[in-house]
This record gives sequence, C-alpha cells and structure tokens, in this order.
Amino acid sequence: MRVLCKAALQSIIWNKNLPNAPSPEDLQWFELSLVLAASEAEQLSDCLLEAGAVCVQAEDAQANTKDEQAIFAEPGLEDPHPRVWAQTRLTALFESSPRQADHQALALLANACDQARIALTSSWQLKALENQDWVRLTQSQFQPIEIGERLLITPSWEPEQATHVGRKRLVLDPGLAFGTGSHPTTALCLRWLDAHLRGAERVIDYGCGSGILAIAAGLLGATSIDAIDIDPQALIATKENAKRNRVDLQTHLTRADRLAPADMVLANILAAPLKLLAPALESLVKPGGYLVLAGLLTRQVDEVANCYATIRLQAWQDLDGWSVLAGQRPIEGH
Repeated sequence: MRVLCKAALQSIIWNKNLPNAPSPEDLQWFELSLVLAASEAEQLSDCLLEAGAVCVQAEDAQANTKDEQAIFAEPGLEDPHPRVWAQTRLTALFESSPRQADHQALALLANACDQARIALTSSWQLKALENQDWVRLTQSQFQPIEIGERLLITPSWEPEQATHVGRKRLVLDPGLAFGTGSHPTTALCLRWLDAHLRGAERVIDYGCGSGILAIAAGLLGATSIDAIDIDPQALIATKENAKRNRVDLQTHLTRADRLAPADMVLANILAAPLKLLAPALESLVKPGGYLVLAGLLTRQVDEVANCYATIRLQAWQDLDGWSVLAGQRPIEGH
C-alpha cells in the first residue's frame, strides 16, 4: 500500500477563516505538494487538515522508482503497525480562485507549519486541477454488477433495466465500510452464495463490512442472518444497507461465541486473522453446514486451510490472484 488519504471532517467548502474568500463560482481545486522528513509528515498532514485542506494524501517520495519502500504488513503478521516513509510527499487539496491560489497555498502551509511547530519550507509546488463534475465522475466508477445467475449489485442512482429483470437487486452505494461487490474476494463469496443458498438457511457473516454478503444471503432466501464486525462504523453501514434492501438481520460487535451454529458461515477478511480465528469460525458451523473463507491470495490457500482441523477446506474458485475456500462440516456418523 503506497497511499494514505485523510478526509477532513468538514464540508467541501471555502474555509471562511482564510482571507479574501472568493465567490463560489470563482473557485477551482488546487493541489499543494511538498516533500519532507518522516518525523514531520504525520503531524503536518493533520495540521494541514486543521488549516483548511479538505484532503491530504501521503505517499513515498520515491514512488515508482527502484527506491520505493513498502511499509505495510498484513494484519496479524510481524510489524503490522504503519510507519512513515523516510521521505514522504504530502499533497493537500484545497479550493481557491486562480488569482489567489499562490497566496492561499502559502497561507494554508504557513498556518499548518505554525500549528505543527516546524519550519516553513519554501520548497513546495502548486497544481491546478481541471474542473469536472465530480459527482458524475465518482458515480461512473460504480456500475451494476451481475453475480452468478440470480444477483445484481447496483448503486442507488442506477435505474432498473429490462436486462436485469429476474435478478435479486442489491442496492449498495460506496460508503464508510468496505464492500461494493467489485473486489474479487467479495465477488467470489457472492458467487458461492448464488450457487449454494437455496432458502431458509441460517447465515453468519463474520467481518461484515458494508453487510453485502449478509444482505445478499437475505435476498436469496436466508431466514436468519447475523452480521459481525469489530468496527462500529461497519455495523452502522450494515444496518443502513439492510434497511434499504428490506433485509432483516442482527448485528454484533466482535463477540460471536453466544451465537448458535449456522448453516453457512462466511468470513471475507484476510489470511492472518482467518488463521487466528480458525477455532472460533469452526465452532459457528453446524454439522452439515458450510464454512466459506475469502480475503486470501491464491498462494495462501494451503496455509489457511491447514489451520482448520474439523472442516476440510478446498479452493472453490480463483479470481485475479484471489481465492475462496469452502468446506462442509461432517455430520457425526457419516
């Protein structure tokens, strides 16, 4: 992972605290970028947001060169905590009129440096961004996705089309939690549900994110659905998305040990937590039920499958270097 973005907790409007604010029709987006040492990057990025930037991006100053430095490990592996590149490029997004952009950029940077208590640098660049219909541009990146024979994942702004008649329409907009159906791991889990869920099953979505798998299960006929996540924001998103799609489900923060075993348990997270959670996930599957694991690279299939003692997991499908594992818990005496 090379880029971090921090969105400001404010509307994307002109910062009234800065001088000589122009009228909205004169505004244009600009990027202020500078390279600085690791010891200053994190603090200055926060202060740029406080000073009025609407977004700050941090990336390796050596990105796309032989000296580029990877600094993020997969959660659960050694050194999982994010660090900062030795030389970090910060890019701050702000609005200004073209005639005031240089003054605005300097005021923004001076304010941030003062808050961060670091010396004001003269080595910075300013770039004007072409005006675009950003809402339309963003929406164009999210198109309806047909999954298997029965599902259609679609954003709310897309009208229902005749070619999609007969499919279960799952309405989902990009938001605070991961999962819109476009990533291979999510698509693989949805394909599995489409192929195997017949109706009246009890389903657990472990690491629900946006709730897309839990909601898909409900649309396909599951009658009891539990969605679990460690992130409260994910549970909020899941509840909102379930309500929009008229799917009844229960949400749970982290704890799942009191849930009754289910017919289908899906966990679309990452390889390391899938290995750590093996005993807990196995215990949630009833005899004859299915366990489905995703979020792992194809090269990680064997190491994850070997952590599961009571359920024989096998690769069900692969997509773009990602795989989904699935297996059935044996019924005693069979």
